[in-house]
Amino acid sequence: MARALIVDDSRAMRAVIGKMVSDLGVETTFAGNGREALQQLEALGKPDFALVDWNMPEMNGFEFLQAVRADARYADVPLLMVTTETEMSQIMMALDHGANEYVMKPFTADILRDKLDMLGLVPSAA
Repeated sequence: MARALIVDDSRAMRAVIGKMVSDLGVETTFAGNGREALQQLEALGKPDFALVDWNMPEMNGFEFLQAVRADARYADVPLLMVTTETEMSQIMMALDHGANEYVMKPFTADILRDKLDMLGLVPSAA
């Protein structure tokens, strides 16, 4: 079974995304910020992908993205930024620094599944 790390400072958003991902047959692990997410990586090892919010306390999603890409153990983990940030410069910065995809909140389960399918991370919908 595939494993996903969901990183968001909003408990409600973690629950919503977690349900969407679980419905795709993916096991989920959660973190409330980038620092917690790095601890989860150390404790549980490499997930199949991570969904990462941008705006979080302690360590934001962009800082987490940079830390993951700088660590050879996790550098190839597919990372999807999941955020309210809509500035094209922010999106380009994330993609330029190694984000694999970008999903803007609010989004539907279909949009998330399509992004994951595009990256080959979940089976496409029938």
